[in-house]
Amino acid sequence: MSRALVLAIDQGTTSSRAILFDDSGSPVAIAQRELPQIFPQPGWVEHDPLRIWQDTLDVCREAIRSHGEAAARIAAIGITNQRETTVIWRRADGQPIHRAIVWQDRRTAGVCRQLRETGHESGVHRRTGLRIDPYFSATKIAWILDHVDGARDAAERGDLAVGTIDSWLLWNLTGGRVHATDVTNASRTLLFDIHEQRWHPDLLDLFRVPEAVLPEVQDSAGPFGQAAEGLLGAPIPITGIAGDQQAAAFGQAAFEPGMIKSTYGTGTFALLNTGPVCAESHHRLLGTIAWRLNGHVTYALEGSNFVGGAAVQWLRDGLGLIAEAAETEHLASGIESTGGVYLVPAFVGLGAPYWDPEARGAILGITRDTGVAEIARAALEAVAYQTRDLMDAMAADSGQHFPSLRVDGGLVANDWAMQFLSDMLGVPVERPRVPETTALGAAYLAGLEAGVFSGLDELARLWTLDRRFTPCMPEARREALYAGWKQMVGRVLSERQEERIDT
Repeated sequence: MSRALVLAIDQGTTSSRAILFDDSGSPVAIAQRELPQIFPQPGWVEHDPLRIWQDTLDVCREAIRSHGEAAARIAAIGITNQRETTVIWRRADGQPIHRAIVWQDRRTAGVCRQLRETGHESGVHRRTGLRIDPYFSATKIAWILDHVDGARDAAERGDLAVGTIDSWLLWNLTGGRVHATDVTNASRTLLFDIHEQRWHPDLLDLFRVPEAVLPEVQDSAGPFGQAAEGLLGAPIPITGIAGDQQAAAFGQAAFEPGMIKSTYGTGTFALLNTGPVCAESHHRLLGTIAWRLNGHVTYALEGSNFVGGAAVQWLRDGLGLIAEAAETEHLASGIESTGGVYLVPAFVGLGAPYWDPEARGAILGITRDTGVAEIARAALEAVAYQTRDLMDAMAADSGQHFPSLRVDGGLVANDWAMQFLSDMLGVPVERPRVPETTALGAAYLAGLEAGVFSGLDELARLWTLDRRFTPCMPEARREALYAGWKQMVGRVLSERQEERIDT
């Protein structure tokens, strides 16, 4: 008997992918398209929503086609997406009124600073678990409504629809019949009360977002509609949605409180499962929803760094220092140290635990001897230092020591980077057999609802280890390197504070 398949759509910051998984959680087909980044001004980052939709449709069709008669065997579709990235479109014809504003975009930093200075942060944090920062969706929505002619009036009339990328894809997959999202994506907007589980009127008023434009919020696994006739060869049910970091935690089977994972894609994101309790962070981490199943919420503490693998992409595309990302492993391993060089990748501000949206990146400690290898190694080391920032904050908030860290994302294929990460954290780093855990998490959520998987116990058993990296760096060297990182970050923050005083 043919085994059931689940189609996972993984729409990320730099690519759109479709992966077919079988009922053992193994990928059997994959298709991918790179997504161009649009930088209209310094600090602005945009995507073309129509390109996102067309690429998503193309990769779904390609993955299905490459696996023979797969469409008839696909039990469900799961969607995972770059979070916070915001699209607004007309309900009448489904056309976007502006390019998507990407989560990395900093154009509303001034608005966010004003809201913080007028005393709104504590109330917003209490309801949402988040910080007032341009990272999140609310100020992006307001900016589009304020800068597109007639948009605010149309929004008040209910003629527009607002969504994160999951909502945009769901709308198009269902032929415009469903405008919905799941709680994980809703929880990243600054508009959703994660305790009361609703769009909160006080937040909507503060950020000037009409409720009429917002999607219905559902569980992470449940009936979201089905693919419209003619799109994928069959009317496949869409039964799972989660933001990329929550999907990765689900794919890592981090189901028990105290389990932690870190994802290395465009940015670096660590999630700590806190169970049914939304833990209060005293170290500038975020409280967020990990997932909601059958109405029961699991919460998480999250640390977000905006630039991880994107620093390697910058070395390739921005500076032309390397031709392929994989070259960094050879360059880093070919030298004994960076010679005191640090790269602070604050290209779009600094995330947790610093939360300075106006900070800018810096390469510090360079000398006449500095070359490509030192800069490439410094970019990889920065990923580990940022993870250490997050892990230290999580340990302080939770009062617990983490015996290991499960990792995923594109950068985990770099053995040198994973070994340095283990050395810097002082704990084993575990890379799973299926590194595409973001897509896998979406497949698991969809498969649970569709009956492909029996429950969390089965999913936990499906997780298998590929390689464990264990620390071997002397503690004195580890602490000296990390102290240097903290000093360099302090310089970036100080320089930014001086600029504010000058202006």
